Amino acid sequence: MIIIRTAESPDVAQLAALLEELFAIEADFTFDRDKQIQGLKQLLDSEKDGLFVAESDRRVVGMCSLQTLISTAEGGPVGLVEDLIVTEAFRHQGIGEKLLAAAVDWAERRGLKRLQLLADKNNGPALKFYAKQAWQPTQLICLRKA
Repeated sequence: MIIIRTAESPDVAQLAALLEELFAIEADFTFDRDKQIQGLKQLLDSEKDGLFVAESDRRVVGMCSLQTLISTAEGGPVGLVEDLIVTEAFRHQGIGEKLLAAAVDWAERRGLKRLQLLADKNNGPALKFYAKQAWQPTQLICLRKA
């Protein structure tokens, strides 16, 4: 049985392992356990951001985060979905859909005016998944300054 819930401090090590799995398929990121744990702890401590997990038999098998930003275009708070990952052995069971739905529900309850996410352009399975969940591409591109 899969349970979707808000992440807690004892989950951090398992969440970091999921990020290692995610970053192995994302060209723009390199896994650094200390940095990822630091970021996860900040998300857990934040009152304006959400971090959700999928749990099976006390094992965290998936995660999704949602960070709140202010949009001048929308005139208020919007959300950035990040780090949606389900460990490979648990994929194709609807867990990613449930995690994303939990994030969307959380955002709606807080009055966020828009949700957006970034996905690796070469991750075909992820892009198909998001399309199936009614997420649409935009005309924007992502730029980064290190």
